[in-house]
Amino acid sequence: MTMDDPSLKVFFTPKDLKIQNTFPIYFPAKNLSHSPRFLTREESDSIPFSSSKLPFLLDFFSFPKESPQAKAIEYTLKQCELEPIQGETRFCVSTLESMLDFTSNLFGPGVRFRVLTTTPLKNTSTQLQNYTISGEPKEVFAPIMLGCHTMPYPYAVFYCHSPGKESENKVFQVSLEGANGERVEAVAICHMDTSRWDRDHLSFRVLGIEPRSSPVCHFFPWDNLVWVPLTSST
Repeated sequence: MTMDDPSLKVFFTPKDLKIQNTFPIYFPAKNLSHSPRFLTREESDSIPFSSSKLPFLLDFFSFPKESPQAKAIEYTLKQCELEPIQGETRFCVSTLESMLDFTSNLFGPGVRFRVLTTTPLKNTSTQLQNYTISGEPKEVFAPIMLGCHTMPYPYAVFYCHSPGKESENKVFQVSLEGANGERVEAVAICHMDTSRWDRDHLSFRVLGIEPRSSPVCHFFPWDNLVWVPLTSST
């Protein structure tokens, strides 16, 4: 990934989050009806999910070893096997039941929760354009949150992670209007403490800031999920 990759135009800092501010944002054009489906629990249990089983999986899905699909499978498996940083919870899921179980366990017994997503208010075709914050950003009270990101795989796989209660993060719902008139109700996360992040994290270079010196925020694309506890404030 190079610095001129348009998909990097999702990062910003908290000072950018003000009404009438305009900056370029990338939202990938996706037809969610064509997205890979979740497996049932029985299906998921019958298919190994480990980089040690990569040769078997490539044969199972009939992908040549050097194909783009094979490289995507290897990438996803390795990402899902990374060790969490201190205080973080991370896991990958391929069933809706597993995602809900993990979310419930993370938030604690008896805690109800809801999901937030970025939503285009009409079909959008432009991927990268200038967006203006058209309304006052709304902070969603979330003492703990869980972000789940889609991963490239033959079936639906989400990489989910939570910084934990000890790490300060802020969740926002932001109304955006594109230069072409398209409107988006977006979800954004601000990571207020980046002191433990990799110094080579792309966001620092994209924003032109000293590594680990500033909060970093980013927008979520259409098919990513943010789970938050359901409270009187949300």
